[in-house]
Amino acid sequence: MKKAAFLDRDGVINKRAGDGGYILNWGEFEILSGVPEAITQLNRAGFQVIVVTNQQCVAKGLITIAGLEEIHRNLQRELADAGAHLDAIYYCPHGSDESCACRKPAPGMLLTAAKEHDLDLASSWIIGDADSDIVAGQSAGCKTILITGDLHPSAGTVANSTVESLPAAVKRILAAA
Repeated sequence: MKKAAFLDRDGVINKRAGDGGYILNWGEFEILSGVPEAITQLNRAGFQVIVVTNQQCVAKGLITIAGLEEIHRNLQRELADAGAHLDAIYYCPHGSDESCACRKPAPGMLLTAAKEHDLDLASSWIIGDADSDIVAGQSAGCKTILITGDLHPSAGTVANSTVESLPAAVKRILAAA
């Protein structure tokens, strides 16, 4: 079985949209500093790098599945140009008011990825910037890293580690390996 690094998308890989908005096209997508290099380090260390992202903008009718997948294809191409690659991208298109097994904090996307990619969840990590990422990872049996950036974690968040960026998270993971 393989180990994985599950990455949330917005706030981990790319800059979040302002004012609680959504990234609706590639022109709005800004990859954060050091992200391609951090993903390359995970690739070289033998991790499957898998994005798991809630995208309720689909349920709200703000973007189509085709539009979301176009953003993800562009992300894959941009990372490939920098020498990095994602092994898979999973997304939940449902709204927070819908009942589904895939929307984080539910662990559905991680469990599906584990089955499809032969992953050992106990040897895997989830890196996210929200409590829902940490809860999903814990529910799936992964180690967890909360990225705070310029945010502060809520009092209830208990991740294995808290860092400021994806490059810092990768450094922590590789030091623990």
